[in-house]
Amino acid sequence: MFTGIVEDLGSVVAVEPLEAGRALTIETSLDLGAEEPGASIAIDGACMTIVSREGSRFRVEVSAESLRRTTLGERREGDRVNLERPLRLGDRLGGHIVSGHIDGIGRIEAIRPEGESSIFTFSLPPELSKLLVEKGSVAVDGISLTCFACLGDQFDVAIIPHTSAVTTLGVKAPGDSVNIEADILGKYVERLLEPVLAARSKDLG
Repeated sequence: MFTGIVEDLGSVVAVEPLEAGRALTIETSLDLGAEEPGASIAIDGACMTIVSREGSRFRVEVSAESLRRTTLGERREGDRVNLERPLRLGDRLGGHIVSGHIDGIGRIEAIRPEGESSIFTFSLPPELSKLLVEKGSVAVDGISLTCFACLGDQFDVAIIPHTSAVTTLGVKAPGDSVNIEADILGKYVERLLEPVLAARSKDLG
């Protein structure tokens, strides 16, 4: 479990093909002293398992399913990635509850300045749009953000200079793909209401 508060901008130092997937080696300034092989870490919001580590570098193996569902298949040597270690019992929940299970891939449609901040407009798969609400939470590349102007399959977020400086949003541009995870509370509500709405639709039909 994560919070969407990015701890470090890591650098991809190696990409290796696997029989079904690929391996990424990432360099980080995070203290990984307690993160033994088998520990979880969020990379651009996707929960991955550390399979080995040496010094300031660690290696993860990305399955074919994760490559299909996330942007990790686009990562190349030299790319920066958002990193967050798992939430520990007793930690502050500074962002919102983030599972690290990506719901879909979105895209940056536009970036426009607003004072010292920037307004990012994202598009997302239509089936996810119903899970976003005005002033609700959404994780974009693992960053906990507040969405607004949720219209159709697009939504806006306001990015302050600090967020641009400490996350990959500072180097993103229109057309770039991003990982989207909707608020887990919305997904549970949808799941619970699904049979009720289906029964009502059947009665009306």
